[in-house]
Amino acid sequence: MSVPPARSLSIIGCGFVADLYMRSLEKHPDIAVTQVYDHDPERLAAFCAHWNLRAADSMERFLGNLPKGALVLNLTNPDAHYDITKTCLNAGFHVYCEKPLATEMDQAIELHELAKNEGLMLASAPCSVLGEAAQTLAKAVRDDVAGPIRLVYAELDDGFIPQAPYQDWKSVSGAPWPARDEFAVGCTLEHAGYYLTWLIAMFGSVRRVVAASTEALPDKPMMGTPDFATATLFFESGVTARLTCSIVASHDHRIRLFGDKGVLQVKQSWDNDAPVKYHRRMTLRRRLMEHPIGKRLRLNRETHPKVDRWGAAAMNFALGPAEMLDALNEGRSCRLSADFGLHLTEVTLAMQNAREEGIAQDMSTRCDAVVPMPWAQ
Repeated sequence: MSVPPARSLSIIGCGFVADLYMRSLEKHPDIAVTQVYDHDPERLAAFCAHWNLRAADSMERFLGNLPKGALVLNLTNPDAHYDITKTCLNAGFHVYCEKPLATEMDQAIELHELAKNEGLMLASAPCSVLGEAAQTLAKAVRDDVAGPIRLVYAELDDGFIPQAPYQDWKSVSGAPWPARDEFAVGCTLEHAGYYLTWLIAMFGSVRRVVAASTEALPDKPMMGTPDFATATLFFESGVTARLTCSIVASHDHRIRLFGDKGVLQVKQSWDNDAPVKYHRRMTLRRRLMEHPIGKRLRLNRETHPKVDRWGAAAMNFALGPAEMLDALNEGRSCRLSADFGLHLTEVTLAMQNAREEGIAQDMSTRCDAVVPMPWAQ
């Protein structure tokens, strides 16, 4: 793989999420943002003025300014992910794409094959799996803290979002929350990956998905997309998990891993510094229960830069791009590989597209285990 001369990246798309990336990149002063492009000139100007960045006035100029082997962050709207990523790969650039990688499986496969044939890295968000909370939980699983894991419950319920004052939500450079995209793409494609990545990293590929989804709120903006999905995931390793996504049920972002000796729990998927707790199982007065006060598990090494809470999240969105740059500089594969991204996309789309008829679908893709971050080994 060719490597650009500096530890740098360029950004396409400067909407709401791009500000979250810039807040995170501020915590990585060794990474330079060389240029930015957006098809909306006013949005591009506002974003670049706020962050003091160089703007490219066209897609052609943007691509022409880059050395072969540069890293591009595709932060465009979801319906543009496929076209923009394909264009960048064809031009010889590595790509880190916001979620979803693509909205159709055949598009995701095409991007995967293109990156493979061109010898380029391709990864997609979310990257919280590289964060401290996820890495601490994964180490607890490897260390057998709770014994063999038999079952996992994971929730990604965001509250009754259509009644939230989302019209007032703006990023620090003035971009509105992309309500149209959020409702049209749906909470499953937008959010299932936050825990799917953790689960796949810990337990390997999903062998089979049994799922159903529905539109519980037919009068919300952008009707027609499921706003509730639930799936039972059967992993090749033998672990079974239940994952639920909605914008209907009260906010609940817990993940619980039930083992022979007790329960591992994290309550906030969008917080890299969320406590990871172990509740040992015990018997009290002939009653079986988990200890109500969990023991917090910690890593004994310095981890990664933390980002202050903004809105509902305290996540470092730059962990994925930074790890890709490390991989490029070290001449190795990145942890969030194209195989990983493709498998994530297949599982997520199976949940999203299950509808009320439901599906029981064997997965056709797989990926290797994700290597722990150096500070979590």
